[in-house]
Amino acid sequence: MPKSEMRLSAPLRTRAFTACASALLAGFSAVSASADLLIENVTLIDGTGRAPVAGATVLVEDDRITRVGRDAVDAPRGVDRIDGEGKYLIPGLMDVHIHLRGAVRVAKDGFVEDDHDVRLGEQALQGFLYSGVTTVYDVGNVPDYIFSLRERERSGELISTRLLATGGIVTYPGSHGSDHGATLIDDWPEATVALQAHADRQPDMVKFTLEERGWGARPLIPLLPVDLLQHSIEFFNERGIRTTAHTSSEWRARQAIYAGIDTLAHPVIQGPITDAFAKLMGAKKIPMTTTLTIGENYSRLAEHPEYLDQPLYQAVLDAEEIRTLQEETAAKYRAETWTWWMKLMSPVAAENLRKIHEAGGVLALGTDQSSGPAVHREMELLAAAGIPPLEVIRIATLNSATFLGRADDMGSIEEGKIADLVLLDADPSADIDNAKQIRQVIKAGEVIDRSALNLPVNR
Repeated sequence: MPKSEMRLSAPLRTRAFTACASALLAGFSAVSASADLLIENVTLIDGTGRAPVAGATVLVEDDRITRVGRDAVDAPRGVDRIDGEGKYLIPGLMDVHIHLRGAVRVAKDGFVEDDHDVRLGEQALQGFLYSGVTTVYDVGNVPDYIFSLRERERSGELISTRLLATGGIVTYPGSHGSDHGATLIDDWPEATVALQAHADRQPDMVKFTLEERGWGARPLIPLLPVDLLQHSIEFFNERGIRTTAHTSSEWRARQAIYAGIDTLAHPVIQGPITDAFAKLMGAKKIPMTTTLTIGENYSRLAEHPEYLDQPLYQAVLDAEEIRTLQEETAAKYRAETWTWWMKLMSPVAAENLRKIHEAGGVLALGTDQSSGPAVHREMELLAAAGIPPLEVIRIATLNSATFLGRADDMGSIEEGKIADLVLLDADPSADIDNAKQIRQVIKAGEVIDRSALNLPVNR
């Protein structure tokens, strides 16, 4: 992005990540020394749900936010400045329910590392960053694939959104998600051997499935016994690892809550929730991921494939992939009864989320997809459900950090927290669609050169 467009003082504080022809898989390298950052005269939307503050100043030193307010700041020598006049500053967005693309999933015969299309995963991770999403949580994937990418991101080898991961999920043999590298348990205490091996991979959280049917009218499948779930939750919590559970009905969500689950990975989609359940969620404050986009996307692609012509999708998805989605995948979805069940029930899930929100429950943004633009669609769907834009932003930032157990150091623009920031050209508190009007992305104090990310928009 040109210096004049960013309105930075000289020398330009890029800490930019510039394309390197010899590092197509690794991503891009930082090419300039780090500097502190001062964002001045910006309208601050801090992610807490509080009203916007005009004329705010935010000081970033190293990777942390050190000053936030409207008073003049005695900036360190050599600080780089961003003039925020006419701009809006929000926390970096989060998606706490993805399944990163690129892994070859072989249920019984294992998998070969070379079979994975790592390029797809890298492009998706950079696409999140381009879209203003600075943190994602992968809730189930081939363990070696996702943990390898996590290590590369954390070491700085791969420039991407911050990646947290479960690895394989934990469930009962034959139950929902019991293939693709899952840890299978069927008795206690015998399960502790497998659970310890799972914990040894250092997952950021652990996901269980408590689902006898899966979404939709599907045949019954084996269900993880609730007592085994409870023992397993305690096992991981004792080791400092948070947990989440795939459920789709109020009854199974209640069982997971009573078993001690830390978070829920989906809304209730099988039917309308009771007022008592909404009150329970408000009282317990157990974060629930929204995941409206995954259900709505089937009929949206079937009926309106032109949505992929929007600039953000065009920026992060290859042209051939978009063509395949608009033609072949859309035709497939139109022929599936599953598509129309999801179209029928997705508004039910949205209303359930609204009721939980009004009851004081904690919603966290998740898409159950693998692209940055889906995060913006999720916010649009939450706003369409009747949740005010400032609260949608909180769901996508501070509440999502709460889901991850990281609200003390992420998710809002407050002193002492990690400097994950997105500078916008338009006001998202007036229209959540304005969150797409991205001027600059900052991850952990690093100003990202979006024009240097290895994405279709830059090729």
